[in-house]
Amino acid sequence: MATNAVDETEATQATTDEKAVDTTKSDEVPETEVPAAADDAQTKEEVPSGVGQGAAAVVSAALGVVSLTGSWIGTVASARQNLVGQLETAQNAGVAQQIQAVYGDAWQTTALWGGLFALIALVVGVVTLARPAFGTPGRIQAPWIKSVAWAGVALGVIGLFLAVLKYTGVLLGLPSAS
Repeated sequence: MATNAVDETEATQATTDEKAVDTTKSDEVPETEVPAAADDAQTKEEVPSGVGQGAAAVVSAALGVVSLTGSWIGTVASARQNLVGQLETAQNAGVAQQIQAVYGDAWQTTALWGGLFALIALVVGVVTLARPAFGTPGRIQAPWIKSVAWAGVALGVIGLFLAVLKYTGVLLGLPSAS
């Protein structure tokens, strides 16, 4: 009888295991739902991630900083203009003419390069901010991208303003030679 009871217990457990297996089979996804999941994956791939906009915003801010602090190319152009001024200035030229040729033109060259970097920073920042208007409808630009792009625009405006003031001599103009 003891063996009979053990056999009945094993049979009951086997039946329970089969039911457990059967319930797991009902959790399988029907084949009609698989293509829908594939469509979602394709849709996610088509949506832009905003990496380009983020990079443009950072470039705008960096160019704005460069317009304020100066650039290597601006320094080289200024040194070149200084050398040209020294070579072209006659020995008998007046002091005011020598100052303008040697230092004034170099200062204006630095201002032009600073203004160019500021203008590029301003344009890149404005384009980055305006980009969502021409992109996917309903897609919202990340707040950090807007913040960094606005920083680039602000730095570009300040840099452009300072470059104009430097070029015209209003800000740190050349000393008078008289």
